[in-house]
Amino acid sequence: MSSGGKPRRKGGHEEHEEHVNHERWLVSYADMLTLLFVLFVVLYSMSNVDKNKFAELAAGLSHSFGSSSAALQGRPAVLDGAGQTTNLISIDPGVKPGDGGSGTAGMTKAQQEAVARAVQAESRKAASANAKAAAAEAARLKEIENRISDALVKAKLLKQVKFTIDKRGLVVTIVTNEVVFAGNRADLQVGGRKILDAIAPTLVKLPNNIEVDGNTNQLKATVTYYPSGWELSAARASTTVRYLGDHGVAKNRMSAVGFSDTRPLIDPKDPRSITMNRRVDVVVLTTLNGEQAALLPSAAGADAKLHTGQTTAQAQSAAAATETTSESTTTTHD
Repeated sequence: MSSGGKPRRKGGHEEHEEHVNHERWLVSYADMLTLLFVLFVVLYSMSNVDKNKFAELAAGLSHSFGSSSAALQGRPAVLDGAGQTTNLISIDPGVKPGDGGSGTAGMTKAQQEAVARAVQAESRKAASANAKAAAAEAARLKEIENRISDALVKAKLLKQVKFTIDKRGLVVTIVTNEVVFAGNRADLQVGGRKILDAIAPTLVKLPNNIEVDGNTNQLKATVTYYPSGWELSAARASTTVRYLGDHGVAKNRMSAVGFSDTRPLIDPKDPRSITMNRRVDVVVLTTLNGEQAALLPSAAGADAKLHTGQTTAQAQSAAAATETTSESTTTTHD
């Protein structure tokens, strides 16, 4: 400025100070408030559940699963446009999902019963599916038994092998005695090699994994070539696995386990236990999940007990006899 108080001129124009905007923070502040408002609107909308709609959904599920529900008792359906008053129940934000602290707590007894029926119906549906899977698997394992028995009959060795279907799958029990392994030894005898020669071709074609279990009897005899029955039983199982591997069964499908005398086949007090509990079990492992596999023994019926193998011809004959009996019964009732 000059002494006269007039603005200085530069190139014939007045020089002004640059204008500074001191209110730019209001824009960011407004954006933040808008976002917070949206957030609380969303949280509020999520914090309320339409109790009537939830109960109607549960009743609809119950009806779909085949059990009686409130929907069959003249109550409005979800899409009937009844226009009844909507009741809202608040969800406790401090309760974690699945901890039992919410869910049906705010429902009436009828609504809770409808939800319970829907859950029970779903459980029955799953149980039915598991039972069907177990029955189909038991039938498939029985067919494997038939094929192995066919081969053993040709080799005249069927009496040397027993079968069982348990939750693990098909158990092929080879009574070792002196036929398969000599006393205190894990070297296959000629008789043992013949039995495995008959079994191996069927095992090669299966998709199932194979577990071989070695077992000793309960006699506290001195183990000459091994520290204890544990090593002896494991060595016998390993020898069997190695022999099956040499005859075409994939090594990555097999495992060997030694149980010593901890898993007797029959009561140690039984005189037969001395020979029967001294054995090797070749287990064709089931592909079912745990819940389905647990149903295998009941699905197998009499085959869940230790038995002599049934050939394919014997199985077909038994099936034909059963069918004839069923037809005769039907004719009698008619």
